[in-house]
Amino acid sequence: MNKGRPLIAVLLLLAACHNPQPPSITRAGSASSAQQYQQVKNWPNLPAGYHLGNPSGIGIDSQQNIIVFCRAGRVWPLILPMPSSVITANTILLLDRHSGKIINSWGAGLFIMPHSLTVDKDNNIWVTDVGLHQVFKFSHEGRLLLPLGEAKVAGQDRAHFNRPTDVAVAADGSFYVSDGYRNSRIVKFSPSGHYLFEWGKKGGGPGEFDIPHGIDLDEKGNVYVADRENRRIQVFDANGKFQKEWRGNDFGRICAVRYDKTNRELIAVDYVTNYIRPKGSDILVFDQEGNLLTRFGRSGSYDGPVCWYHDVAVDKDGSIYVGDILGNTLQKFEKPSH
Repeated sequence: MNKGRPLIAVLLLLAACHNPQPPSITRAGSASSAQQYQQVKNWPNLPAGYHLGNPSGIGIDSQQNIIVFCRAGRVWPLILPMPSSVITANTILLLDRHSGKIINSWGAGLFIMPHSLTVDKDNNIWVTDVGLHQVFKFSHEGRLLLPLGEAKVAGQDRAHFNRPTDVAVAADGSFYVSDGYRNSRIVKFSPSGHYLFEWGKKGGGPGEFDIPHGIDLDEKGNVYVADRENRRIQVFDANGKFQKEWRGNDFGRICAVRYDKTNRELIAVDYVTNYIRPKGSDILVFDQEGNLLTRFGRSGSYDGPVCWYHDVAVDKDGSIYVGDILGNTLQKFEKPSH
């Protein structure tokens, strides 16, 4: 890894704007010790010398394979504009969840700056590219099914995004896009990609956002948004009506959320800095009421390197997978067997 990347990543975060915190609706308390996780050592099992780059997006298909969206050799620019050329290496990897070995890979020559990855119930793969200002739907094998947005053209209307960050797909095939770095809104589309409605603006109040960075849905269609720079999770109904927010005094910037339909829990990851020194990320597990069940990473029992978790996924057994863009690696955590 480039030795300058940790400092660059921190400086990028410090340059972001912060809004005063509004009164909280649900303030998470101390996590119980009822759930414990341990890191799976020597996972993933990548080929010697393989250059993963930033693993910015992560999801799981119906066969419980891990699908990763990575940046290979592409580096997020600190000051200069986004690169204009596509990444020539494969950027989407299919990994066996047990061995961590690569089963398949594709995506070369398609993307400029990979960001998020979501797998829907039909195993279609949705990704966002903040360099292209686009959202894409692919088949599991990599066939392009639906492009949204105009390549390299930023905007804030029905046909354009400005660095979109994530996608969440509902049971009926309609989907939500968090848009994102430059626009502070959530946009809902029909299954065919027809614009339906949107909500949100920049700010710190209910229904406002300061970088809506991640998004997911529960089995009832409620929408969970990682409102990154406001250091909170906002919850809306399927029509964008504000329900509640979850925040804690010690939460960092909430980078991603993932709803575990098996255990009916929400998994989130955050990131904290101390001036220019990275303090690392936590993985936070909530029940449906916003009670914090457990946390680990910079807090708790995890004893690994300082990380910046950018995205998170959970398999049917409750094992948690995260992409660390500080160390350019993947990590797997599972509940100890008894």
